[in-house]
Amino acid sequence: MSGYIGAIPTPQATQSRDVYTATSNQTTFTTQGYTPDLVSVFLNGVHLARADYTASNGSDVVLAVGAAANDTVEIIAFGSFEASSSTFTGDVVASGGTLQATGDTAAGDDAAIGFTNAEGLILTGQGTTSDVTIKNDADATVMSIATGTTGATFAGDVIVPDGDLILGSTAVTSTAAELNILDGVTATAAEINLIDGGTARGTTAVADGDGVLVNDGGTMRMTTVDTLATYIGTKITGGSMVYLASSGAISSGTASVSFTQFDASKYDHYQFHLQHILGVTNNADLFAHASTDGGSNYDKTDGNYHFNNTDYPGFRVTGDISTATNAAGATGIFYLHSPHSTKYTMGQSKVVAMLSDTYIGAHTESETVHLVNQDTDAIQFAMNTGNIASGEIVMYGIANGT
Repeated sequence: MSGYIGAIPTPQATQSRDVYTATSNQTTFTTQGYTPDLVSVFLNGVHLARADYTASNGSDVVLAVGAAANDTVEIIAFGSFEASSSTFTGDVVASGGTLQATGDTAAGDDAAIGFTNAEGLILTGQGTTSDVTIKNDADATVMSIATGTTGATFAGDVIVPDGDLILGSTAVTSTAAELNILDGVTATAAEINLIDGGTARGTTAVADGDGVLVNDGGTMRMTTVDTLATYIGTKITGGSMVYLASSGAISSGTASVSFTQFDASKYDHYQFHLQHILGVTNNADLFAHASTDGGSNYDKTDGNYHFNNTDYPGFRVTGDISTATNAAGATGIFYLHSPHSTKYTMGQSKVVAMLSDTYIGAHTESETVHLVNQDTDAIQFAMNTGNIASGEIVMYGIANGT
C-alpha cells in the first residue's frame, strides 16, 4: 500500500479455495462452505462442467465419477460483498434480477425507495413543485403529487376497467349507459349522473329529500332538493311571478279547492289561473272564500264581501257557468291583492265564461272586497250551489322586494 493516502480499506473476501489430494475413487469433498451456483471445481487443473459434479448443500461437492488416487481436486467458492453506502455516477442495471429495498424511508429524503412489511414498497420524494411525478415514455407527466400534499393529480382519464371506484366508503358504479358527471361535463340523454351506485332516475320526478350534489367552494357536497328549493326561493327578485301550487285536474263532484301556500315573507300578491272550470249545477257562480287561520276556517258570511255595493258570501270570481252541451266553462285569472295587509283584501277577476259553442259571456274587471281587517293566509274556491265538475286552478305568488 506504498503511497496510499488515507485510511487503509478493509478487504472483503470474494472467494475461498480448497485443494485436496484424492484417494482412489473418492467422490465427496467437504469444503469450508459455499453458496450454491457460486462454485467452480477443477480436477488436475481442468475446469469441470456442472454436469460433472453436484454442489447444492452449501458444504459438500460430489463428483459424478470418482477421482483416481493422488488426483488434485481444487474447489473455488465465490462469496458476495456488501456496500453500506455507495454513489454511482452512471446507470445501475439489474440484468436478470431485481432491485430490492429493505429499509424504510424518512421525511426529508430527496428521493428514496424503501420497504416495510406493513406498507410494502415506499416511494418517497421531495421537490419544489411535486414530491412524486410519474411520466410516460414520451416524458409527459401522467400523475403527480404536489409537494407536501396527499392528493394525486392525473393528467388524463382515471380508468377503472374492472371493479368499483370507492369514494370514502361508498362505491360509485355505473353501467355502459350511465355516466358520472361531476364538473361541467355534457351528458347525453343516455348518460345519467350516478353518485352512490343507485338506480338511474331517468324521467322520474324529483321529490323532496332527494340528494343533489353541489360544489361548495371546491368541495363536492350532498344537499337535498327541498333545501335547494328554499335557497332558490330566497334569490327570487321582487315582482317575479313564482309557481306555488296546482289543483291538478279537478274530479267531478269536488266540493271545493283550497290553497294554503301563502307566505308573507316572500309574496305581496297572488294570482290564480282558472282553466275551463265547470260546475255540476247550471248557471252556478264561482266564489273564493278567505281564511285568516291558515285554512282551518273559511269566511262564507254573506255581507263580509262587497261587489258593486252588493253583499256577497265570498270573492265573486265569475258567474253563470253553464252546463249546456259544448260549454267550455270559465277560464281566466283571479287576482288577490295585498292579502297579508291588515287592511281590507281586494279580489279582482278577469274571466271569460263560454256558456255554449255559440255564446260567450265575458266577466272582466269584477272587483270584490273582503271587509275584514286581518291577514288572509289561505283561500278556497267553491260554487255557490252544487259542486265543481271539472277544470284546474293554478296558484302563483308575486314576490316582494325583501
